[in-house]
Amino acid sequence: MTALHSIPLTLNDGTETDFGSFKGRVVLVVNVASQCGFTPQYAGLEALHNKFRAEGFSVLGVPCNQFAGQEPEDDAGIAAFCQRNFGVTFPLTAKADVRGRKQHPLYAQLTKFRTGLLPGFVKWNFEKFLVNRDGVVIARFAPTVEPDSPEIIEAVRQALA
Repeated sequence: MTALHSIPLTLNDGTETDFGSFKGRVVLVVNVASQCGFTPQYAGLEALHNKFRAEGFSVLGVPCNQFAGQEPEDDAGIAAFCQRNFGVTFPLTAKADVRGRKQHPLYAQLTKFRTGLLPGFVKWNFEKFLVNRDGVVIARFAPTVEPDSPEIIEAVRQALA
């Protein structure tokens, strides 16, 4: 698998960048939604982000409305929801498709890491991909795996070591 650094990203506030802005950091990329049964995971993602941020870790949220229309807000509404309800400080991209014909290039690469029930596809909101400091996907976690699970904590620790 190739590094993700050259993939362009638009952040939630409209800033144009690329995944290279995370070069040297370990990143947990998560497709998120504000009206999903897994939405409370925002709190755990924020806690994880804060726990390991000083060691070179970040969460990157990618809002997506492809699963039962559970992210109907626009980018400003999403940012306000995340701040108001969960105090989110980790970066969010602009709303994007994570599967299908209009799949964001980041997800076209992330989903090449084929594990889980639907290899090659994002199953649902809050699926998680762990990317190492070199921009390579090293782990993938189902939506049901909580951010504070031993499985994720250990994978993050190993990636940071």
